[in-house]
Amino acid sequence: MGARIYNLAHTYVEPLAIAALGDFLRQPMLTAIAVIWVVPIGFDRPLGYGLKYPTAFTNTHLSRV
Repeated sequence: MGARIYNLAHTYVEPLAIAALGDFLRQPMLTAIAVIWVVPIGFDRPLGYGLKYPTAFTNTHLSRV
């Protein structure tokens, strides 16, 4: 359950959709929320924290943490 929730919040799909919606609706607040959401995801990837596997929270698609 924890891995599923983590993976939902740590993919680029949702923030990019929010950014596109913000651009379409001309709502800069939505675009700002999307940027704020993307930053920690981008920061985690170089550190080796990727999407989690259900086997263990330390098993990611990038490495074993």
